[in-house]
Order: sequence, then C-alpha cells, then structure tokens
Amino acid sequence: MRVACAIVGGGLSGLYAAYLLHRRGVECRLLEARQRLGGRILSVEGTGARARFDLGPAWFWPDMQPRLRGLVDELGLAAFEQQTRGAILVERFKLEAPQRYERGFNTEPRSMRLQGGMQALVEALEAALPSSLIRCNLQVSSLREMPEGLLELAGADGKPLAIAERVILALPPRLVNRMTFSPALPEPVTRWCENTPTWMAGQAKLLAVYAKPFWIDKGFSGTASSFVGPMMEIHDASLPRGQPALFGFMGLSPAARQALGETALKEAALAQLARLFGPEALAPVAVHLLDWAQQPDTATRADWEPPLGHPAYGVPASFESLWSGRLVLSGTETAPGQGGYLEGALEAAEAATSRF
Repeated sequence: MRVACAIVGGGLSGLYAAYLLHRRGVECRLLEARQRLGGRILSVEGTGARARFDLGPAWFWPDMQPRLRGLVDELGLAAFEQQTRGAILVERFKLEAPQRYERGFNTEPRSMRLQGGMQALVEALEAALPSSLIRCNLQVSSLREMPEGLLELAGADGKPLAIAERVILALPPRLVNRMTFSPALPEPVTRWCENTPTWMAGQAKLLAVYAKPFWIDKGFSGTASSFVGPMMEIHDASLPRGQPALFGFMGLSPAARQALGETALKEAALAQLARLFGPEALAPVAVHLLDWAQQPDTATRADWEPPLGHPAYGVPASFESLWSGRLVLSGTETAPGQGGYLEGALEAAEAATSRF
C-alpha cells in the first residue's frame, strides 16, 4: 500500500491531518494502535440520545481557540456552556468543614462543552473520511528510509504496514521514542522527545453520575478545590436537560493511585464528594475512573512525574527537516501556540499538512 502520506496516530491531531489532506485530494492513510480513534479524547455513555460524559478533555474556549470554534461550526456540532452558577467550595484541612464562597461573577473566558461529548468531534471527523483511509489496531513499531526515497512503516513482526512518500507522526513525543528508525533519529531529537511531557498523561479523572443534581438544589455550582483529596479539583459534568454528574481530577500521584487500587480510590472520592456536597453523593447511578498514566498508548513511566507548570511546547526549527523533510513530528505537544490543548492538536495538524 503506497500513499502520499501516512499518518501515525489517530488522536485529534492525526485525525484532523487526515481530514485536511483528504479535502485537498492527497492520498493518505491513518494508522492507529488503539481499537478506537480519539487518543486522549474518550467519552462514556450515559442514558439518552447522545448523552455522554468526557473522561478526557471536556472543555474548549471559543473566544481563545478560533480553530476549534471554526471546526465545531463547520461540522455542525452543538456546544453548551459549562455550568458555573452557584457557590464554590474550598477544602483546606481534613478536620475542618469546607469553606463556601458565593460566586458573584461569571467565569471568563467561557468554557464550552460539546453535546455528545468530545467524542462527537472525533466521530464527525471520522464520518467525513472514507473508511478505507483509517486502520485501527495497528501498532507501527519501525520506520525506515528505502533506497528510492520512500518510507516504509512496519509492525512489531517486521511486516510492512504502509509505504509512503511522507510520514506524519501525530504522537506524544515520548511515544515516538518507542519506535525504531533507520537511519536513527539524531540524538538531539530523541532527547527532546524524552524531555517533552505528554500533557495530562499522568492524570486520572473520576466521574460520578447521579439521578438528581442535589448540589444545585443546595445552591452549589459543583466547583470545588481541595488540599485534602483524593480529588484536588471538582466540577459539574451535568448534561443540559439530562443526567447530572460531577467529575474530579485526582491529586494523588500515579504510584499512590496504583497502590491504593481502583475500588478504594472510588470509595475515597465518593466520601470526599459527600463531605463537600452532602450524603446524597454516596449513592451515584454510575462511577467511572480512568487513570491515563496506566494507558500505554498515552503515557510512559516518565509521565508519572507531572510537569510543575504548562510546558513550553513546540518543535525546534532544526527538527523540521528530518529525513529531508519527509518525516514530520506532529501532535499537540508540537504546537507552539496552544500546545497541550485541543486547539494545539489542530494547530499541529495544520503545520504538518502545510507542505502538501
């Protein structure tokens, strides 16, 4: 199978790159190791039509992210504003009641979510592409230059998966280092890949779905921050005119989460929600927990040590001519403007496909 471009990685960046190339009439193939598309985008089913909750990224900011705002409009997707009305809670000490603060202002900039979850964005892009263009459950393990200047992609067994004139690696940089390259990538490139944190890869997200929005009835917004844990940041995840839910980011390290175990971690999280919002929190309809640090197609062990702040993402200019420009590093961590965000994934895809 020879194509003009092979894209490795079916997250938002790789999927959008395929979308852009297909619209220009460039023959391409998208190879994804998972059995699904979306990468760090993952929505779980609730009850009702397009009732889904996000275990990966859930928000976008249309006033700050013009690419994503434009793509949502282009694909005809429906967005709604994040629920922020009501008081917020701060839990500072284990033996003290959480402090309540009445919110007297609207959140700026606006945080928006998609009807049907962020998975709706993935599905809309996939629907715009021929099914023959996408291959899931294919792990690309090696990449080599062929004598005639083409690039061969192969699996772990060495069997060719595709031959392409150019390759876009729409992967977290640390996952690029898992691949074998012939000729080998320059040492500064592999060092940069290893030192570039995968955004949110060391995080875990818990979602609790309820029959009623009891926190809203008590005047709470569902927003809380905690120095006690196990969740450090909590928000309302309810669907408009649909199922109520709360979600939180775990404050425990990946190693601590692993030692505690999923069952105990869920119990501790529900106990925390009960401390904050009341005993009704102990009776959820469903509880979902996804530890991204345990996902080998997202995180490496290096991602168990999260960055102290938002990294300065973007590919050094000296890396833009790898293999005479036929090999392109992409993915949201390569975007210099909004690296790490969904907007950065689109930014990286635009840059990677600009040479076609």
